[in-house]
Amino acid sequence: MLLRTILTATTAVAALLIPATAAQAGPHHTTTSATTTSAATTSTGAGETTALAGANPVIVVGGLIGVSIAYEPIAARLRADGFRVSIYQLPNLGFGDIRESARALATYVDQVRASTGAAKVDLVTHSEGGLVSRWYVKFLGGAAKVDHYLSLGSPQQGTYVANILAFVGLGSCAGIVACQQMSIGSDLLADLNGGDDTPGAVRWSTVRTWQDELVRPVGNASLADGATNVLIQSWCPLRVVGHLGLILDGTTYTVVRQVLTDAAIRPNCFAL
Repeated sequence: MLLRTILTATTAVAALLIPATAAQAGPHHTTTSATTTSAATTSTGAGETTALAGANPVIVVGGLIGVSIAYEPIAARLRADGFRVSIYQLPNLGFGDIRESARALATYVDQVRASTGAAKVDLVTHSEGGLVSRWYVKFLGGAAKVDHYLSLGSPQQGTYVANILAFVGLGSCAGIVACQQMSIGSDLLADLNGGDDTPGAVRWSTVRTWQDELVRPVGNASLADGATNVLIQSWCPLRVVGHLGLILDGTTYTVVRQVLTDAAIRPNCFAL
């Protein structure tokens, strides 16, 4: 029984470390990524789509231990709908201090704004990326540079899964700083959620799913203070979407597009 518990814990934490996505960790690489992606999505060449008139550039912000290809499906959907899109991979694969990752994100956002000429960007975030982005908005001046913030399965109030190794006696998140910061009751979450957890004129939205195996309890993926919080199964009771599935699922994507275009939230339960 103990062995089974340890294996379950190890599997869950490994899964927690797998969400993420593209742009490179260092400033030199992120500059290149931002410029290349913007040029491609604003081109009118064969097979490419002109960006939506007046739409902000979209940055897809990944989570812990993510690789760029993991977020290409949602980026491709956004590009097909006419958005200018780049993908941001957390520095050091997101293992380090979330606050340091937020500082790096701040630099990347400025690079995207400079390369596109846009005053503001929209952030579509997944898992840990949602916390990194919130820290940037709340404490690093991002409130003036972000229009829409949307999180997919981000542990806004923390998750019990981040504590699971300690629960079975294997240490506090195996020493992974970001994992410790995503634990319920962490100092970082106390700072993020203290006072106004949705500051500024940013339009805040979250999406969560009952089948999220990594954010527990599921309600911890929500924000307060006027945010739009969407539970997929409240609209589509039979829709099964896991944590990683949030970046692949068609129904979830319909919510993403509605948020970014300020449309009424009406998820398409049959979207592929």
